[in-house]
Amino acid sequence: MKSIVDVPGIKVGHAQMDDKLTGCTVILTGEKGATAGVDIRGGAPGTRESALLDPGKAVDKIHGILLTGGSAFGLDAAAGVMKYLCEERIGFETGIMPVPIVPASVIFDFIIGGPAWPDSSLAYSACESAFSTEMERGNIGAGIGATIGKVNGPDFMMKSGVGTAYYQFSNGVSLGAFVVLNTFGDIRCQHTGKIIAGAYDRDNKIFLDTMSVLENNNINKEFGIENTTLVVLATDAQLNKTQAKKIAELGQNGLARSLSPVHTMFDGDTVYAVSTGNKKIDLSLLGNKAAEVIAEAILDSVHSAEMIAGIPSLKYIKEN
Repeated sequence: MKSIVDVPGIKVGHAQMDDKLTGCTVILTGEKGATAGVDIRGGAPGTRESALLDPGKAVDKIHGILLTGGSAFGLDAAAGVMKYLCEERIGFETGIMPVPIVPASVIFDFIIGGPAWPDSSLAYSACESAFSTEMERGNIGAGIGATIGKVNGPDFMMKSGVGTAYYQFSNGVSLGAFVVLNTFGDIRCQHTGKIIAGAYDRDNKIFLDTMSVLENNNINKEFGIENTTLVVLATDAQLNKTQAKKIAELGQNGLARSLSPVHTMFDGDTVYAVSTGNKKIDLSLLGNKAAEVIAEAILDSVHSAEMIAGIPSLKYIKEN
């Protein structure tokens, strides 16, 4: 199955603490770096270097992206990615030494793994494991502690993880998406609108429907801020920073098609878009297809996840 690593110039690496159920994933963009933009929605994001991606800021290229567990503590792990890239002589050239530009975003995954977070050495290991071949998905890297459907707390949530999807246009332009799914709400099939994962009543084997729970004011507020879905879009189409930001904005429509509810005050949904090439394509076409590819990657994340720490996955529910 093709994935985001089939976009030229992209490598993905994972590392995790299996006993603590937290981890990190790095997306490396090659020696020359990549143009990037970001779109952040929802009320609870956790990011590093995101302001630098604004089209008005001076630096044009990034050299990697870190997606990590551990809430805000996990942002420190970006130093490990910088160390690895600096040793490879990759970064913004200052005339003295290269300074790698590494945006980072976090999810809150303390619910099932306990208070632990990736550090710089773990992120360095993720860089060492990065490949441009078939990548793993599900309970790995930043997705090992990811969960969904937390409106009524951990007794009703399900296991999610990381997912990916890929599309190639008829003119040869590549487009890939990588998702760390840790949403407050439910997952709906973009084609049928049916809930396929989310807040789940394990005794009665039914989905609660998060929107209905919210409407009836039955939310468990104790678990209301521990969410966020992270996305990286990659393409070898030529984009400047303004165009990359627009692709990230359009890509958020993929979250809107799949997550219910989406962009809540309990989520910090973040979409990065990176360009590694110079191929030509219509921006509207690319952005709308990006939304479709993100929706496919979200489905891949729930289909790939495995039951862990007693948290049922979609696979487990189907088998039982």
